[in-house]
Amino acid sequence: MLADVRGYLREDYRLFHLRDSRAEEIGYHYHEFDKVLFFYAGEVTYLVEGRVYDLRAGDVLLIPHHQIHQPIIRGGQPYERRLLWLSPAMLTEYGLSPCFDEAAATGSHLLRSGQEGKAEALRLAEELEEAEGSAAFASSLLGRTYCIQLLIALNRAYAGQKAQDTAQGRNDPKVDAVLAYLRAHLTEDLSVDALAERFHVSRSGLMSRFKEATGCTIHQYVVQKRLIRAAELLREGASVRDAAAGSGFQDYSTFLRAFRKRYGVSPKELR
Repeated sequence: MLADVRGYLREDYRLFHLRDSRAEEIGYHYHEFDKVLFFYAGEVTYLVEGRVYDLRAGDVLLIPHHQIHQPIIRGGQPYERRLLWLSPAMLTEYGLSPCFDEAAATGSHLLRSGQEGKAEALRLAEELEEAEGSAAFASSLLGRTYCIQLLIALNRAYAGQKAQDTAQGRNDPKVDAVLAYLRAHLTEDLSVDALAERFHVSRSGLMSRFKEATGCTIHQYVVQKRLIRAAELLREGASVRDAAAGSGFQDYSTFLRAFRKRYGVSPKELR
């Protein structure tokens, strides 16, 4: 089973305000866009690339594009949150991607402290929702300005929290090391046996710890990251065979089948 690509964004941004009364089972997945989760209520644990976050009301979670994640939602109370989907192109255009870039690089995704910028971002999310639902003059333009202000506030809050080193989240250092190695060596032998030997841990122990921290198996994670890398290479102009080899697929026919299953088109069609 591959990670699901959940949701499609054809605008610069989209905001959702969701409240679910029943726990929903959502598999591990990733997005082609960046995402901000504003958490208000519920019993939810988020797994993001080996980090485990037990969310509290008022938390803000930054999830960069292509990062595999999974919410674990338990019953008891309604799960309420706002989700802001953001185009990476828009973030780059306005120079507002640093907080997502840092989250991806450092594995620190959560804003929990009393940073002024976080409170401002929560307020602006409400203002943005109101503007998006209004028919008043220039509401769309007003919403865009709120979105940009919100992103400025998030970047400031993230920078302040990073300086104080107050980010919350559980992690397994061994799994962190394995994840870093996988991302840096996609074209090499990444079998469970080879990894267990390299990191001096039993095969069963490694598989168990990896699944607990990420929500997926090592094989599933590797295949997904290789497919993401192959798609990037194709968009950069690489040939289909070069994209397969450059992302770590040793068998060309296996690559073609996995790629079509994930993206719904052949590598040539995507290119």
